[in-house]
Amino acid sequence: MKQYILPILTGFIFLFVWQIIVTVFHIEQWILPTPTQIIDSFWQSRSLILYHLVPTIVEAIIGLIGAVFISVFIAIMMERFQIIKKIIYPFLIISQTIPFIILAPLLTLWFGFGLLPKIIIISLVCFFPITINLFDGFQGVDRNILRLMTSMGASQKQIFKWVKWPASLPNFFSGLRIAAAYSILGAVVSEWMGADRGLGILLIRSTKSYLTDRVFATIGIITVLSMLAVLLVEIIARISIPWHFNKLKIKS
Repeated sequence: MKQYILPILTGFIFLFVWQIIVTVFHIEQWILPTPTQIIDSFWQSRSLILYHLVPTIVEAIIGLIGAVFISVFIAIMMERFQIIKKIIYPFLIISQTIPFIILAPLLTLWFGFGLLPKIIIISLVCFFPITINLFDGFQGVDRNILRLMTSMGASQKQIFKWVKWPASLPNFFSGLRIAAAYSILGAVVSEWMGADRGLGILLIRSTKSYLTDRVFATIGIITVLSMLAVLLVEIIARISIPWHFNKLKIKS
């Protein structure tokens, strides 16, 4: 808990300075609202924000789950077959050079304005950090342990089940934390391309209406959602791999 005191204190100081500057210099609300005005806007628009919040969360969850399945499959295939690694790995890197906001109109053109193109965009945004981290976890397994298991007559399946997979779980959850934060952002961006509900649509409508306080309130909700997603992954990780966190405590 102590490690959070300084960031929280810094955040409150930042908000206090923000409030003072806007108030003293009489900055118009449509240019830069004060934190209190943003909070008031959130409270006044809470039902509207909740209306747009639900589809964004649903899209993010489905897209993230899809990314997990895709990532685990690709990472296992690259670890198991060297030829697949040589073929796929360069394309994984290339995939990150393509702005996904460019793909969004194409996916909308191909699959319409429904849920599917949004899920595809979110999965594309999220799968890379999971895949790379999990594959690095497979590659980082102690070779002495692998040789020992092989000398004892363990099959490749047994080695993967009892050595490689457990050893790679910390890396998997590291990638999943990043992907969990990306999933909310991916959902918001995907809604810009065509939707009637979602925080992305609320952002666009608020911006066009010069409701800057609501824009900041929506951005705050997106930030909180991303933090909660990362926190949820952290909780799942602590339950799934307690030995890893116990080892970190011992080291510290």
